[in-house]
Amino acid sequence: MAHAMSDDQVAGELKKMTAFIRQEALEKAKEIQIKADEEFAIEKSKLVRQETSSIDSQYEKKFKQAGMSQQITRSTLANKTRLKVLSARQELLDELFDKARGNLPEYTKDKGKYQEVCKNLILEGLYALNEEKVEVRARKEDYDVVKKAIEAAKDEYKKTMKGKEVRVGLDEKNPQPEGCSGGVSIVGTGGKIDINNTLDERLKLLETDALPMVRSSLFGKNENRRFQD
Repeated sequence: MAHAMSDDQVAGELKKMTAFIRQEALEKAKEIQIKADEEFAIEKSKLVRQETSSIDSQYEKKFKQAGMSQQITRSTLANKTRLKVLSARQELLDELFDKARGNLPEYTKDKGKYQEVCKNLILEGLYALNEEKVEVRARKEDYDVVKKAIEAAKDEYKKTMKGKEVRVGLDEKNPQPEGCSGGVSIVGTGGKIDINNTLDERLKLLETDALPMVRSSLFGKNENRRFQD
């Protein structure tokens, strides 16, 4: 038969139970704290890695953007510089040909040389047309010189073409327009074909044909140019 516990015994047992529960609670709390610290450390490490990766990605993106921006800036500056150089070169070439155009009237002052020039221009037209009859158009002030040039051209044409003659007339009804610097036009096939051998037109052709040579002489050969025109 069990004996009833005294008050002191009950108090002692309660004290033991309280101490046990308290110890269990402390150990459990410690385990929870350790686990929480571990999870916090893992999560912190994860967040740090994510942020580091994000920062690296942003840096790489900004670095690439900065590189592209720098390339664009360099390219833009290079193009602007190239355009300025090309513009300056073109201005120089235009000035050169404008000066040549302004000097065209000087070539007509020496009548002997100018007559020889007109003869060669007429001959070029005669060979190109290869017709029995052609007409020559010139400035009114050049009629005397051109008439002599026509006769000289006919004689040379006959010799060169082994006796073949050509009738060449001066078309005084249709003189060269005002502002023409000199030279002649040779008209054949009843007016359907007009070979413009005026000094102005020959200078235009020279601008096109001689431009690569003039450009090379003034500025040197451009190794990057694929077509020399």
